[in-house]
Amino acid sequence: MDLVNAAVNFKQAETLSRVQYAVARKLLDSQSQQGAAAVKLIEAAGQIATSAGDQLVAAATGLGGSLDTYG
Repeated sequence: MDLVNAAVNFKQAETLSRVQYAVARKLLDSQSQQGAAAVKLIEAAGQIATSAGDQLVAAATGLGGSLDTYG
């Protein structure tokens, strides 16, 4: 009976190990997706800040409001 118990315990440990690896993989995938989303948000915020700054400068200085094409 000891050999049977050892085989059963081995299979249980193997199954548990596979489940733990699968859960860890899902957690890593989730963290990766969240990280990519955070990077996109930061990039978008930077683009908005840059364009908003350009608009503020144009409004404050009057530069860029019109273009003289008759030169």
